[in-house]
Amino acid sequence: MSPPRKLCVYCGSGNGRNPAYVQAARDLGRSMAEAEIGLVYGGGSLGLMGEVARSVLENGGHVTGIIPEFLANREKMLTDVNELVVTADMHERKMTMFARSTGFVALPGGLGTLEELAEISTWAQLGQHQKPIVLCNIEGYWDPLVTLLDHMRDERFIRPELEFRMDVVKKAEEVVPAFEYRMKATPQRVPEHPIITKM
Repeated sequence: MSPPRKLCVYCGSGNGRNPAYVQAARDLGRSMAEAEIGLVYGGGSLGLMGEVARSVLENGGHVTGIIPEFLANREKMLTDVNELVVTADMHERKMTMFARSTGFVALPGGLGTLEELAEISTWAQLGQHQKPIVLCNIEGYWDPLVTLLDHMRDERFIRPELEFRMDVVKKAEEVVPAFEYRMKATPQRVPEHPIITKM
């Protein structure tokens, strides 16, 4: 049975150079499975994507992979998941991931991860959803982004009426508690609090 709570995990299709990134992906997968939170992700078997998916499965959790047809071979689609959705294109993939998720988390990754995180954050900023967003800042990987967001606010491109909430955690083990807290605490309106809450 598909669990009612599902985290969409954005992350790299490579491992990165720091072994801590792979370990974080595996730790996140385990903690999600233990908390009975399903995984929604990009459907590949490579890099951090594959690590988090396999970790969820190895620990008895539920995995939904969503991948566009043109990436099925390039990212070596993981077929051992509970549910596999092959979409026509990237736009359908992202909308399907959004619709099937109750929250979002970004592990280290490249341009694709950054683009997905930026898009889902923009949708929150525009009041299109109230789902939790967690930035998993393993060993400071996302520090430049956090600094950039602070700069955007200082320069008033992110103004009070355009605020949204993003929780920043430093360890994979902190993702599930942050997600669960926001699921209970986030009111059904656009938050007026600062863009980033460091936990």
